[in-house]
Amino acid sequence: MKSLKSIAIAAALITGLAAASPSVAANVVETADSAGTFKTLLAAATAAGLAEALASTDNITVFAPTDDAFAALPAGTVEDLLKPENKDKLVAILTLHVLPRELASNQLPGRAIHVKTLNGAKMLAVTKTAATQAVTVKASNTANVVAADIAADNGIIHVIDAVLLP
Repeated sequence: MKSLKSIAIAAALITGLAAASPSVAANVVETADSAGTFKTLLAAATAAGLAEALASTDNITVFAPTDDAFAALPAGTVEDLLKPENKDKLVAILTLHVLPRELASNQLPGRAIHVKTLNGAKMLAVTKTAATQAVTVKASNTANVVAADIAADNGIIHVIDAVLLP
């Protein structure tokens, strides 16, 4: 049931973005904000001091967890991460979701590849199955890409159903 809800959210996001404009005119942060399902991610990026970098850095890929993905974390986790004393931990988690290059789903080879993240210390395993074309992203846990290749003027967003953890 949760997967169907995530797919419905992703479909609404894609439909809303496609209807908004035939050309891309918003950065990653503006695109996520207009979707309305990334409030927690954007609040976390602001608390971590990363929102401006996400808005202005060119050629990035963001694996964006939905609000539901953040809500699935253990109770109190998000509130704890948003505390100023936990900024380094929050930065480590959020930078794990960002690649310093654009990576579209059609560039994935149908097997697992390892990609560098802005986290620096951690890499992600991104897998696209040849048969179903389903994409998963793995850090210490795994997230499913529920909507891929959402274009922004400075990169690509892939919507994921879990918060990746280092």
